[in-house]
Amino acid sequence: MAVQNGKDLLIKVDMVGDGTFVTVAGLRATRISFNAETVDVTSLESAGGWRELLAGAGVKTASISGSGVFRDETTDARARQIFFDAEMPLFQVVIPSFGVVEGAFQITAIEYAGSHNGEATYEMTLASAGALTFTAL
Repeated sequence: MAVQNGKDLLIKVDMVGDGTFVTVAGLRATRISFNAETVDVTSLESAGGWRELLAGAGVKTASISGSGVFRDETTDARARQIFFDAEMPLFQVVIPSFGVVEGAFQITAIEYAGSHNGEATYEMTLASAGALTFTAL
């Protein structure tokens, strides 16, 4: 995979539940991480005392974070509504030259900041709220 432009990693939200995704505007930095808990099944009979893990067990999670500046009143308002109404709409994360991850996410944090001589900024954190799908590009 060749070097990719960071601005091409996009977070999109289904604005009204009709499957039409819109990029969350104003983001400058985005990140997605995947995690899987392990289930330790090591016993006295484990070969050489090495840890053994149960295949396919444990909870899988994904988290998304982004930060940026206010650019689009519509997506800003939708993000606030999702947070305050505790909604879990579909989101997409477009990972350049890799694929698209899609599924329900809950916005778990929104932070607003600003300084007297700079622009107002925000940070947003999302947690997966169900099974995710992956479509290769």
